[in-house]
Amino acid sequence: MSQTPIAPQVTGKMFLFERPELLSRQAHGDLGLDAAPKPFAFCAKIRAIPLTVSEIPEASKYYPVVFMSKEEPLPIAVLGLNSEFNLFVDDNGNWEQQAYIPGYLRRYPFALAGESGGGERMALVMDAAYEGLSRSAGRKLFENGEMSEFAKQAMEFTKTYEQDRRLTEQVMTHLKKFDIIQGQTAQYTPAGASEPRPFAQYFGVDEQRLNALTDEQFLELRRMNVLPVLYSHLISLANWRSLISRRMQRFNMTEIEAVAGQRLS
Repeated sequence: MSQTPIAPQVTGKMFLFERPELLSRQAHGDLGLDAAPKPFAFCAKIRAIPLTVSEIPEASKYYPVVFMSKEEPLPIAVLGLNSEFNLFVDDNGNWEQQAYIPGYLRRYPFALAGESGGGERMALVMDAAYEGLSRSAGRKLFENGEMSEFAKQAMEFTKTYEQDRRLTEQVMTHLKKFDIIQGQTAQYTPAGASEPRPFAQYFGVDEQRLNALTDEQFLELRRMNVLPVLYSHLISLANWRSLISRRMQRFNMTEIEAVAGQRLS
């Protein structure tokens, strides 16, 4: 008695993926992808997104780039303030024109997943909840029983991203020994006020600790090619102010309301 092969399953959760499934001919052989009506609606309610080290110089032009924690200093781009709301996605689900779109989002609805035993083999994962997925879509996932050119290109992009992600983990792990990532406080000075007020806590480079490194330590950072990343991060902190302005405009708030995260009665 013949049995229909069961498609392999994804275990665990993936950030922003509602129904992650391993791409397979059995489950997705007749499906294709078109652009979703609201292409970035899937990330319209997030405040931050992971970055790779290669993305930081460009991302720093638009977002505050900070680190997840002192113990796990992975870089993230801050997209919103005080609420689960991405200030770079409009009501039509479009990303703000000209602003850099992080690779984690550009690869969606695809990603890579490793085998459960911890080996090096990787498989292409797709979010089956993606709105553009259908049998009538023009860009097929499989053709003549094999992955289509479209799916192969998606695979290559996700492979490149995964390589950057792993490199980022290696660099950040090495960076921890310098002990320059510390808890920081973002502040602003309201119009007419004489003293700055804190409005966000984050992890970032402590400039005093960075400047206090020995010549040998500084040279090691240069050899790691991480200095441009650190300085881009520091420059990006000026974007906290632009996030406040975006929130004011988006919700028609005063500056104090935007920073406080709620309307004042």
